[in-house]
Amino acid sequence: MPELNLTSAPAHLRHGSNIGQPLTRRDGILKVKGQATYAADNHPPGMLFAVMAVASIARGRVTSLDVDAAKRHPGVVDVMTPSHKPQLAVDPEIKTNPFVFRMEVLQSDEVRYANHPIAVVIAETLEAATEGAALLAPRYEVLPALVGLDAGESFVPPVVGVGNPAEHHHGDVEAGLASAEKQIDAVYETPPQYHNAMEPHAIVASWDGDRLSVDMPTQGLMMSLARIAELFGITHDKIHIRSPFLGGGFGSKGLMAGPQTLGIMAAKLVGRPVKLVLRREQMYGPVGHRAPTRQRLRIGADGEGRLTGLDHHARTVSSTFDDFYEPAADASHTLYAAPAIRTAHDAVRVNTGTPLFMRAPGEATGSIALESAIDEMAWACGIDPLAFRLKNYAEVEPITGKPFSSKALRACYEQGAARFGWAQRALQPRQMRDDAGLLVGWGMGTATFPALMFQAEARAAIRRDGSGVMEIGAHDMGQGAWTALAQIAADAVGLDIDRVAFKAGTSDLPDAGIAGGSAHTATAGAAIHSAGAAVIAKLADLATGDERSPLFGAGNAGVIARDGRLLRRDDESRGESYAEILARAGLAEVEARGTGAPNPAAMQEYAMHAHGAVFAEVKVDPELGQVRVTRMVGAFAAGRIVNPHLVKSQLFGGMIWGLSFALHEEAITDRRTGRIMNANLGEYHIPVNADVPPLDVITVEEHDPHVNALGIKGVGEIGITGSAGAVANAVWHATGVRVRRFPIRIEELLTQR
Repeated sequence: MPELNLTSAPAHLRHGSNIGQPLTRRDGILKVKGQATYAADNHPPGMLFAVMAVASIARGRVTSLDVDAAKRHPGVVDVMTPSHKPQLAVDPEIKTNPFVFRMEVLQSDEVRYANHPIAVVIAETLEAATEGAALLAPRYEVLPALVGLDAGESFVPPVVGVGNPAEHHHGDVEAGLASAEKQIDAVYETPPQYHNAMEPHAIVASWDGDRLSVDMPTQGLMMSLARIAELFGITHDKIHIRSPFLGGGFGSKGLMAGPQTLGIMAAKLVGRPVKLVLRREQMYGPVGHRAPTRQRLRIGADGEGRLTGLDHHARTVSSTFDDFYEPAADASHTLYAAPAIRTAHDAVRVNTGTPLFMRAPGEATGSIALESAIDEMAWACGIDPLAFRLKNYAEVEPITGKPFSSKALRACYEQGAARFGWAQRALQPRQMRDDAGLLVGWGMGTATFPALMFQAEARAAIRRDGSGVMEIGAHDMGQGAWTALAQIAADAVGLDIDRVAFKAGTSDLPDAGIAGGSAHTATAGAAIHSAGAAVIAKLADLATGDERSPLFGAGNAGVIARDGRLLRRDDESRGESYAEILARAGLAEVEARGTGAPNPAAMQEYAMHAHGAVFAEVKVDPELGQVRVTRMVGAFAAGRIVNPHLVKSQLFGGMIWGLSFALHEEAITDRRTGRIMNANLGEYHIPVNADVPPLDVITVEEHDPHVNALGIKGVGEIGITGSAGAVANAVWHATGVRVRRFPIRIEELLTQR
């Protein structure tokens, strides 16, 4: 595997701090040249290929497999089945912590959903393994599949999302709605969606006695390591995971999945390295997805257009064997200042793989319904949608009463609207056309996402030649983490970025936490910042305690680090280089560790969110109902910007996903069989270049000292939350048709007009 070129000179000259500079991706050249090694690119000597055989039914059990036929096929080495497999150290049905989900690893002949793994064929070539899997010719005992939001009796789940209460109450909602002069009561539906990362889930596993080496894409190196250790009964120090590159994840690679576990089991069974890569259609089942929702919103407002009550109820689904519930109604907790708010969830169980985290879980599904309903409420009150939001946006978090950065949200509204030209918008729908006669609509949506932070650790070192090292088990799934984190590292140790060796992407490095929840830069960055401060403090101790140093007697508080030198704070003409300090001390290097974690006191006192506002223009053919998004402007306040290039790229991606949510994405399930009918990228529609309009992003300056020491908030998911609603509202403004079932379909625009 080629070495990552993470110590080369940056593409742009640096002026001042490394943080804030628009550096290009440090791994970009490797990716463009095809030299970036992803998990499935590894081929250890003697490697075999494994292919999963998966169920073609959604509920029932396997009654027979023609294992002999598969084994007779040339090149097939073995077939792993429920009766022929290595035993795990723990039952995969046991949930040992909230981030452990049940997985399908051939523990029985039961089929829980379509694409449930039922066997693994291991062969000398991929072709032989694929043919062997086809020869298994499974037979089934079939039971009726449970499909859809009305599949069975609903229940209130114990929690939604990650431990959130299923219901929240603030104020008297029924009284608030009863007192309203204007009300809406509307139901919105969102479909199942699948992550569809460019890189499928994959694993290359090699055993050497009881030591295991793994190449796999993961958003959580240490969480994966811990789960592997638990399942196979080995200690952490006997497992080495390499995950230098991820071809996208969106939440689906945050936790150890069943197919990856099967790859490790297969390698153990045959005593040789094994590679297992999911086919695209096999990703629709065992590796998570976004569950469908049906959301009812009741909103009331007084005669001046101020909210009096907001009731948001969401129904979702989980699998028949595990629990994850899309927290869609929670989107109504944070944005609008109704004196009474109630959010609630219920669920039904269906024959599907367990839904899991998918980019902006809860916020994406909940915000498209909420923002559509807020637009409907504004229309009912006869008020411009932006003016209605400015009148009703929350200045403190409504449910908790905690203050947050509401001024930044107002700035997003104002700057985004000015850039878009919102003041020229007609209030009434179906009033704007272009020169070709197409209907033109303008819509907007408010964006929000929590400013999360987890725990992490980093190691920093200063070498005798004056260079630096920063080590952390960080993850880069395409968002540019290795560049942004290297910028933080360089500033933390007072060096130019080309003088710092940044090491990441393997499990033998300090724990960086999980790359999820738009929290990785803040979490890993805080640990890096802390480690850098700690190693500089050690270096300063050496200098200020040495009578031969010009810094003698200055003390740590009296020293600053800049450009590879320590300088006296009160007289910057007095200082010396890192190399001089270490040479005089006779040390090859000095090293220190640092940690990053949320501040409990700040979390208790403040609500922490990133905010934004998105404005969209659509054009609709009045005869055919064809919709095109022609322009989008997003203004986002996301704290301190580490790298403007990378931040804008992430925000662009979120806005495109929001467009996709409103107009394209939907997994379609055959209600007779429970099978997904469009489990491929040809029929599961996502935007292509022709669907994506010119995008304009404004990063609104924001200084939030409470979120973390660096003031960083995440940008990976917030772009979705306002964009989907903005597009949906623009379609209504163009056509006068309010579509409440997503994605918006041509037939609904034509039949409702």
